[in-house]
Amino acid sequence: MFPIRDHNPSNTRPIVTLGLIAINVAVFVLTAPWLGGMVDLWDQLALYPVAVAHGQYLWGLLTHMFVHAGLLHLGGNMLFLWIFGDNLEDQMGHAGFLVFYLLGGLAAAGFQMIADIGSGIPMVGASGAIAAVMGGYLLMFPRARVDVVLIIIILIKIFTIPAWVMLGIWFALQLFSGYSMMGGEAGVAYWAHAGGFAAGVVLALPVFLRRGGTGFWQATAGKPPHRPVDYAPTRIPPVSR
Repeated sequence: MFPIRDHNPSNTRPIVTLGLIAINVAVFVLTAPWLGGMVDLWDQLALYPVAVAHGQYLWGLLTHMFVHAGLLHLGGNMLFLWIFGDNLEDQMGHAGFLVFYLLGGLAAAGFQMIADIGSGIPMVGASGAIAAVMGGYLLMFPRARVDVVLIIIILIKIFTIPAWVMLGIWFALQLFSGYSMMGGEAGVAYWAHAGGFAAGVVLALPVFLRRGGTGFWQATAGKPPHRPVDYAPTRIPPVSR
């Protein structure tokens, strides 16, 4: 199950969200072996927890957020950022959202390092920072409508659920996976996801309180405060047996 869109596009142009997507795509083009081929740059920009613990490659705490391990890794992260980033940027302002995003990514990296400080495996990807965006989105807009695709073997179904359901399930899966992979080689930074999500809730709290806290929920019904979009249902022609 993964989201494909929400029903509340931003009122303002999300220039920071678009800029972050552009930077991530550009770095991927430069570093992908089958595109730009600057593999050495990929190595330099990744985050190595054991190196940072010894005071080396400290810039990786920031630069790893813009490096990805493959096309699906990049595409999935940018889809999540596009869906959930624009409404937060609308509420926080462009500069505020950028600071929020970078702090969320740093917090996510910190949680992953605490979980496995001796790891020499390179950590890359924007998913920790995007998890923070998802946490902030959950706090601000828990009842926003999100369209998700459910894939069960050959069954593909698009349906709409509240943001708190989709994001709550996602967060629970990160916690479960993090605990179940403790001490193993998961290949996915689950603790960065869970930690980034929790950090996003905390970092978005000042904005939420300035908007009136629970009063903001009452005024907006827990959704982004502008007219929602109703998408036409997907039409799949019937096929006889």
